Amino acid sequence: MWAYIKKNNLQNPENKREILADATLKPIFGADKVTMFEMNKHISKHVK
Repeated sequence: MWAYIKKNNLQNPENKREILADATLKPIFGADKVTMFEMNKHISKHVK
């Protein structure tokens, strides 16, 4: 996940703790942006 975020420059430059959702991540996160701590909660819903 971090490789995808870094490759697509999805960290908020003003607040590195925020991940900005692109079209691929928005359905997973359910929001335009999430903190890295919230990101793990959203991802865990999709991984078994």
